[in-house]
Amino acid sequence: MLYEGRLYRPPSEADSLILQATIGCSWNKCTYCDMYRAKTFRVRDLGETLEHIAAARQEAGARVQKVFVADGDALVMAMEQWEPILRACREAFPNLRRVSCYAWAKNVLDKTPAELERLAELGLTLLYIGPESGDDRTLKRIAKGASFDEHVQAAEHARAAGIRLSTIFLLGVGGVERSREHALESARLATAMDPAFLSALTLTVIPGTPHARMEEKDLFCLPEINDLLGELRTFVAEAAPTDAIFRTNHASNYLPLAGRLPRDRARIIETLDAALQGRVPLRDERTRDL
Repeated sequence: MLYEGRLYRPPSEADSLILQATIGCSWNKCTYCDMYRAKTFRVRDLGETLEHIAAARQEAGARVQKVFVADGDALVMAMEQWEPILRACREAFPNLRRVSCYAWAKNVLDKTPAELERLAELGLTLLYIGPESGDDRTLKRIAKGASFDEHVQAAEHARAAGIRLSTIFLLGVGGVERSREHALESARLATAMDPAFLSALTLTVIPGTPHARMEEKDLFCLPEINDLLGELRTFVAEAAPTDAIFRTNHASNYLPLAGRLPRDRARIIETLDAALQGRVPLRDERTRDL
């Protein structure tokens, strides 16, 4: 099976088998994102997906420990698609530890509790959800399609089904105007969603996106680097999940950080303060990427 278009996956899925069971993103309206704009969303033919699994079994077999189901919000697939895919993965890869995918909060809420439990039982045990912000005004402005409360509900449903969450927040997406509110409300949402994994990325305004047009019309202004780090400092200081592995290792960030929140909060803030004072080097602009 040939992949269609560019593929995207979280940094932690670098060694995973990428299974492109859907093409594009069913929502595809977020103002800042151009990842799937060139694609028309569709669920791939189940036979093609199962053929890919069979081919991977022949080629990799026991070496496959993780499967990441692409593209942008594969959880949208109906159970009639998910169940045979997950069963085939379990049969094909004897050392499989987990299956994961990107998800949109509305995808989670559209599944019944029984459906989510069944997905977890079959091996879908990690969802990557990107609220990007906890500030409802920012969420509307970026056309995220889900509110603070809907993200909290989605997280509660997933956790109740035994599915772990990796949540993603986007520094700078509130602009200069909502920078503080964005940071504080994002920390509050991270606390309420209580994920197992928590990460921050940094907004890049991509030409051709609605966000770029907003910037051109002076309707959006990205905060300066130190202000982005200030958002991150506020986020780390205020977020209080039960015990989340925290990372800023994505290539978009100026300062890679790692630890657990809240356990390592003081150490992470100390590093951030040193960076804000110029005592810790930042990633060169030329090496940053999406």
